[in-house]
This record gives sequence, structure tokens and C-alpha cells, in this order.
Amino acid sequence: MTEIIKGRMTADASAEAVRGGVTVFLIGMRINSFRSLRSWWPTFRAMPRMLRELGADRDSGMIGYRLLFGGPRVIYVVQYWSSHEKLLAYASDREGLHRPAWAAFNRRLREGRDRVGFWHETYVVPAGGHEAVYVNMPPFGLGAAAGVIPVGRRGDRAAERLGVRGV
Repeated sequence: MTEIIKGRMTADASAEAVRGGVTVFLIGMRINSFRSLRSWWPTFRAMPRMLRELGADRDSGMIGYRLLFGGPRVIYVVQYWSSHEKLLAYASDREGLHRPAWAAFNRRLREGRDRVGFWHETYVVPAGGHEAVYVNMPPFGLGAAAGVIPVGRRGDRAAERLGVRGV
């Protein structure tokens, strides 16, 4: 079991991985038809292989991720990247696993297979533009990617951690 860090912690905004900002990438799939295994299973299997590829490459730019389930039909990954440039470089890398997986998914779409849905969202967060609180939690989210520090070191209130004055 992962060790719980007691007390109120926040993501370390001074950590090298996020000092210049962070890119948050959400990517997921929705199983529209459970019975059509051949339509959604390849998409389901592609993501863990890509995450292993990224995790093995310290220079990839992905600094952490969390796999989440949104009910029985939705599976998604929250990824933290050191920059949007590195995320886009991975997406377009002809030598990586992403391009062939994306091409195969698009072929299935053209064949009229709407039995699986796909989505992604990208958020480019400038340095100091994020705040987080983890209370009695094991490493999680951005805190797992960047490390955590006691909340008081960045400010006791969310507004302070975001650098908002007068709130």
C-alpha cells in the first residue's frame, strides 16, 4: 500500500518538472457497445503500451499520469507534461506507438464503427497558474508528478497559492 502523507500538502510549484508551467492532457474512451469487443478492445489496449513507452523515456516530457474510470463505459487518463511542445512532439512522432494506434482508430471510424468514442482535452497552465491541496493522501495527481510540500510554504489559501491578491 502507498504511504499516506499526513496533513495538508500542495504540489511543489518550484519543482524542476513544473517550474516553467505544466500541460495537463486528458484522454479517454467511451465504450458505446460492450458487445462489439473488436471495436473498442484495440483502443483500450493501446493506451497502456503508450504509457509504458513514455515512462521508459525520461526525456519524453510526460512527468506523471493517473488512470481513472468514469462509470462502466468511460476510461480516461490524466497526464501531466512538462510542456505542450513535448506532448505535441510525442503525438506526431513517426517512430512512437501513438501514430500507428491513432491511424488504426481512424480506420475503424471510417468503417462506420461508432461502437467506441474517443476524446481528449489539453490545458496549458503557465508557471504559478495551478494550485492543489492533498489532505492525508498518498502521492496523487500533480503532487505525485512534481512532489509535495506543506501547504503553508505556498500559502494557506488557494488564492495565495495562485498569487491572487485581495481575495
